[in-house]
Amino acid sequence: MLEHFCECYFDLSGLILCPVLGSILLLFIPNSRIRLIRLIGLCASLITFLYSLVLWIQFDPSTAKFQFVESLRWLPYENINFYLGIDGISLFFVILTTFLIPICILVGWSGMRSYGKEYIIAFLICEFLMIAVFCMLDLLLFYVFFESVLIPMIIIGVWGSRQRKIKAAYQFFLYTLLGSVFMLLAILLILFQTGTTDLQILLTTEFSERRQIFLWIAFFASFAVKVPMVPVHIWLPEAHVEAPTAGSVILAGILLKLGTYGFLRFSIPMFPEATLCFTPFIYTLSAIAIIYTSLTTLRQIDLKKIIAYSSVAHMNLVTIGMFSLNIQGIGGSILLMLSHGLVSSALFLCVGVLYDRHKTRLVRYYGGLVSTMPNFSTIFFFFTLANMSLPGTSSFIGEFLILVGAFQRNSLVATLAALGMILGAAYSLWLYNRVVSGNLKPDFLHKFSDLNGREVFIFIPFLVGLVRMGVHPKVFPDRMHTSVSNLVQHGKFH
Repeated sequence: MLEHFCECYFDLSGLILCPVLGSILLLFIPNSRIRLIRLIGLCASLITFLYSLVLWIQFDPSTAKFQFVESLRWLPYENINFYLGIDGISLFFVILTTFLIPICILVGWSGMRSYGKEYIIAFLICEFLMIAVFCMLDLLLFYVFFESVLIPMIIIGVWGSRQRKIKAAYQFFLYTLLGSVFMLLAILLILFQTGTTDLQILLTTEFSERRQIFLWIAFFASFAVKVPMVPVHIWLPEAHVEAPTAGSVILAGILLKLGTYGFLRFSIPMFPEATLCFTPFIYTLSAIAIIYTSLTTLRQIDLKKIIAYSSVAHMNLVTIGMFSLNIQGIGGSILLMLSHGLVSSALFLCVGVLYDRHKTRLVRYYGGLVSTMPNFSTIFFFFTLANMSLPGTSSFIGEFLILVGAFQRNSLVATLAALGMILGAAYSLWLYNRVVSGNLKPDFLHKFSDLNGREVFIFIPFLVGLVRMGVHPKVFPDRMHTSVSNLVQHGKFH
């Protein structure tokens, strides 16, 4: 009876509409009722999260077909329909999105005094758009939502922390928009050639090799900026430094995954010959990015820039895994994306805790925090270990599978990726040592207070998730294995 109820009433359109309904409700509440506004925003995001967990329970891992598929006629004359559906690849990205949004609302619980209602509405709209991106099975509508995610990221420009926040928001907007123009042209070309933008039909359509190469490059121009790959990564450190803590959590936790998800969902299965042709190019860019950004991280003086450059290194390790085009590499890259969504978000929250108390992010002002903030130091230590992929934490299993997959394709690339992991351990330990060990600097830091109850409550889900993924990761590959193996077989990569 319960299963029948879930199948009848739990669908993707309901999941997508939850945050929208929360936003509409908030519009009718006066700005003076800030506690009620926060409570409604939190409840809407928590209901969406629980809704996504029901989809996880209902998900059938034995089939590679899209599940919970819904169709709505949108532009019937152009054969463009509102197609929704998820498979083992997109399921966990939807859950990661719904997991992080309530945390973002909790982070700004007491800090966002100005435009409190608009702040929560921006995050709920952002959630709606990101879930739509991961569920959309129509190429043109995917593009619409993919670009629309930029709109709520005015979070950087409005609630950012420093003078250059407008410049950072412009840079973020222009970089991502310019790359995506080529993708729009490619989608129009596909529409004119095939008469449809339905992904399920396009996956069975064969393009000529020359056409595949042109389309692949156009899609790459859009997705590479979002990953971000070197040399189009400059916007990311700037955006992170200027964004509020919750903005950084969304940026690192979910927005960086849109590019890699795009490669997995569209570029690799739709253009298999072009993918094989460009694999050495991706390997070269990614290997350069991993070593270059890891060395750059060691030279940074701002806490947020250190974690931002670290994110670029991890995401380029993900691209190496994806383009190894085997089950281990692609499965490992999805696991590392999920793990990175938790680890980097948690590290940005740690920086946010320090910034709230001391109003600076410069490393040189910190030292000896272990004596004044022991609880914070312990939690920060755990997330540092997770960032350097210690066995037993969530990142290890993903990075290990990526190296296994990459080694089967190209042992030199796997060696360079492993070197990046060693550098990752170097900058992670260096950062922790500078902030937590050594002598206190009372000339710069005056007030000391350890984590409060709300902050501990925020960190607990991250700790549980990282240990769960690291110690017993089986539940994640089980759900995605059929979809990943279908992707490899479909492209005849094996």
